[in-house]
Amino acid sequence: MEGPLLKLENLGVRYASVSALEGLDLEVHSGELVSLLGSNGAGKSTTLRAISRLVGATSGRILWRGANLDHTPAHRTLRLGIGHCPEGRRLLGRQTVARNLELGAYLRRDQEGIRQDLERCYQLFPRLAERRQQLAGALSGGEQQMLAIARSLMGRPTLLMLDEPSLGLAPRLVAEVMAVLADLHQQGQTILLVEQNAQAALEIADRGYVLEAGRRTLEGRASELLGNPALRAAYLGTA
Repeated sequence: MEGPLLKLENLGVRYASVSALEGLDLEVHSGELVSLLGSNGAGKSTTLRAISRLVGATSGRILWRGANLDHTPAHRTLRLGIGHCPEGRRLLGRQTVARNLELGAYLRRDQEGIRQDLERCYQLFPRLAERRQQLAGALSGGEQQMLAIARSLMGRPTLLMLDEPSLGLAPRLVAEVMAVLADLHQQGQTILLVEQNAQAALEIADRGYVLEAGRRTLEGRASELLGNPALRAAYLGTA
């Protein structure tokens, strides 16, 4: 079996005297959709930020295609194929939808490929096509989240990492976003999905990990985790 695309070995991250992650082991294989679950403060966002090299690891290793990312600067991770769609969207509100998408491809020089990917994003998110000349700041919350995901796709990431894409969205919009992620997964996109909405995340995932206070407490196939009584009681509201 081919080795994992991404592998975390005994990863630890500290903020001053506070431990945010401790001894985290995690793998993502090519073509997988892996969900990283947990409550606020569990260390989910820190995990993504460590992979993107936005925060430094205090222990352990981050391996990308078998190579250690320890000395890789943050601006190099996208060139390596690691895309990060952060919590909070971070769009350019005074720029149009089209301009935000174009900026997602700022490292690329293949103009025809960029044009094709723009059309692909508009097909995935028809509402963005309708609003391509509208300012990003004037979009609804759901539309802004769609734009943030589409902008990340414009970099053609090998691994797309998403941080709480359903946060603050109405249930109908959550379903729309998750349907798009499921579609991307079916097309072969490798995804690491951070989510508090465990039900929605596990319904589209292959596997999942659960973090509590910076430590991994559960892992397994998504179908197994959905049936796990401890997880259901803690995150799904049922026993």
